[in-house]
Amino acid sequence: MSKKSGIKSIFRLFSAESYKGSKGYIRTQKVYEILRTALYFGISLSLFAAGYFATGSKLNLLTVAAVLGCLPASKSAVSMIMFLRYKGLSREATAQIEPCQGELTCLYDMVFTSYAKTFEVGHLAVKGNTVCGYSEKQDFPEKEFQAHMEPILKADNHKNVSIKIFTDLEKYKSRLAQLQALETEQDNTESIVRTLKSVVL
Repeated sequence: MSKKSGIKSIFRLFSAESYKGSKGYIRTQKVYEILRTALYFGISLSLFAAGYFATGSKLNLLTVAAVLGCLPASKSAVSMIMFLRYKGLSREATAQIEPCQGELTCLYDMVFTSYAKTFEVGHLAVKGNTVCGYSEKQDFPEKEFQAHMEPILKADNHKNVSIKIFTDLEKYKSRLAQLQALETEQDNTESIVRTLKSVVL
């Protein structure tokens, strides 16, 4: 790996927004969240220790700074726990899907959250107003997911968007082949992708 590509990889690791939907996103984000949380708590602990050893008392300004530092650390810990709950698309499924996606615009490891449920979709393909996806959760609540996504898409002026989530990998691979052959306007593809990315973890 060249120095330049290494720097890009590090930058991408700490730029979750731009990395959403990329292959291995959940696995990469788990590492980032763990490191960030450990760093934040480490800074707070270091400040507390420095203040205590310097003054011999807990009552000093560094203790105040350490306590305040626990706020972003705790927020980071919550985010870390959220990501640790999910696995992302398995390597086995990824290996089977990749040869079938062709030139389609695809997204990986999409976790959509609502007040009532969380919807984990391992792979999504978007072409025009058609969105289809694959979830390794055999009990995936497709109708509830559609009901959750429709108002979100409409709010961004995406109307008549077809959403279908498969739990059978072979059927999904067949659908990807059909989607590639589908003659449709692709003007909405990138806009729909942006909307999808904006509402996932």
